Amino acid sequence: MNYAIIRSGNKQHKVVAGKTIKVEKLATAEGSVIFDDVLLHVDGEKVEVGTPTVSGIKVYGTVMGVVKADKIQVFKYKHKSRYRKLRGHRQNYSVVKIESIGAAPVKVEKASTKAVKAEPKKAVVKKTTAKKAAPKKAAK
Repeated sequence: MNYAIIRSGNKQHKVVAGKTIKVEKLATAEGSVIFDDVLLHVDGEKVEVGTPTVSGIKVYGTVMGVVKADKIQVFKYKHKSRYRKLRGHRQNYSVVKIESIGAAPVKVEKASTKAVKAEPKKAVVKKTTAKKAAPKKAAK
């Protein structure tokens, strides 16, 4: 079995190629991501333990999207003083599908379709007519 232990967001995750994991929100909203902090790599009978990380091994994945966890309630309370505070928090997570461990994943290129670009329309300039000043009335 081929798996690795990676560190992401100051937490450790066990990853296997083809599985999806939830990690703390990453900077990339969607697209590919590379995890460099591989703490342990197991490939069949071969076990590599990093000090602190395994050099030369990377984990390649694709960010599928961002989801929110369930809301937790933070309740502060002091007895005999009527002090109560209730706060809620929902953590954002990125869902990552692990493509491969160690070697770079093989990319399959899709047939690209080019969109026809429409030329921008030129703005129509309206001519303004100058108004003549109204004649002043003479004071009597």
